[in-house]
Amino acid sequence: MSENHIPPQGLLGALRQRRITPVLRRALRAARRASSSAAEMRNLYEFTRSTLQMNLSSKPGPQLAENLHKLFSPEGVAIFDADLQEVYRAGKWTVDPSELAQNVYHFESSDDDPHTGVSRRVVRLGAVPIGSLVVRGNMDPLTNSAIAAIIAITFDRYRATANESRIEAEREAERMRSTVLDSLAHAYKTPLTAIRAASSGLAEMGKLSPGQAELVALIDEQANLLNELTTRLLTTARLGSGEGDGSSLAVQVEPVEPEALIDEVIAGLGERSAGATIRTEVEPRGHFFAGDRRLISMLLTQYLDNACKYSDAGSPITVRAFRSETETLLSVHSFGAVIPPADRERIFDRYYRSTASATRAAGTGIGLSIAKRAALAHGGSVWVASDESEGTTFFAAIPATLGQPGGSSITPDPERKK
Repeated sequence: MSENHIPPQGLLGALRQRRITPVLRRALRAARRASSSAAEMRNLYEFTRSTLQMNLSSKPGPQLAENLHKLFSPEGVAIFDADLQEVYRAGKWTVDPSELAQNVYHFESSDDDPHTGVSRRVVRLGAVPIGSLVVRGNMDPLTNSAIAAIIAITFDRYRATANESRIEAEREAERMRSTVLDSLAHAYKTPLTAIRAASSGLAEMGKLSPGQAELVALIDEQANLLNELTTRLLTTARLGSGEGDGSSLAVQVEPVEPEALIDEVIAGLGERSAGATIRTEVEPRGHFFAGDRRLISMLLTQYLDNACKYSDAGSPITVRAFRSETETLLSVHSFGAVIPPADRERIFDRYYRSTASATRAAGTGIGLSIAKRAALAHGGSVWVASDESEGTTFFAAIPATLGQPGGSSITPDPERKK
């Protein structure tokens, strides 16, 4: 038998070997892929667990980048937080990846480059881009997409936590301001009462020279102004109790005739309305609505006081009261500087003063917050419209069902801002 002769059994074995080897190779590749997938699944689980245990009192970006690099071992990681405008890196980068990460976000480009081994993902919360992820290293595309989703959820949790902390801090600051205002106002009340009593006594004594009488009148006038400001401070502190919006304030409901109330408010302005032309429009005439007369009076006083301060000299001021089936709408219209849209959103916040108003007249930023709280105490709403051609109008809506069964459930029109 020659050396090249292969027995039938050996030939069969060789054929089998040739057939089995490709199968084994495919099986080994599949096993390796399965093993790699299982490892990435474990890493994804650990990455998710680490984000859930993350301390969200500090920025999550650095922790996310380090955890991702530690668990998946890519060459480099870059995470861009669009809200904070910061890029967080981990691993080795030959070139600073900051610009690349920001471009991925701005151009919303997600892809995988097998030649460079760089994967890009836009980090989205729903359909809204909020950042980006750039990974340098051979990682599974599905894994990269899953990581981007986890980052989006973590960013959202951080923002929610930060917002909750900010709201609580604002509430605490509001409570402290209310306490300080209340203390200061009460401290001022006693000496003011003594000053007013003394000035009134001097005036009643008579035998004052014209100069002395003028000085006594000035003391009395300024003491009254200080007393009014002190009353405002006390009122805003009281209206700011609870959640700071006045909605928990007890309202003393009584029939209010708007025409008589407006006349009373105009008369109470005194020197502040000197030189102003104030018109009154009430529809229907002689109607009444249910409300707290004192609170509504403060609201209208503030609206009219603002109109007298900021309206153009010689232009008319119009006070309107209109009753419909659902509400009584009070408004004060004047012509003056236009209130910018950004200020219209905040002008009813306590202590807020727009740049335009701060340069035109003195003020504390308290009055409009009182107006807002007075309306909210009635279950109503306030807002402002301002246009160069139409002028500026401050509105207040008081529900018509106030004082009726179920009236406490009234909510403001959702189309209105405040």
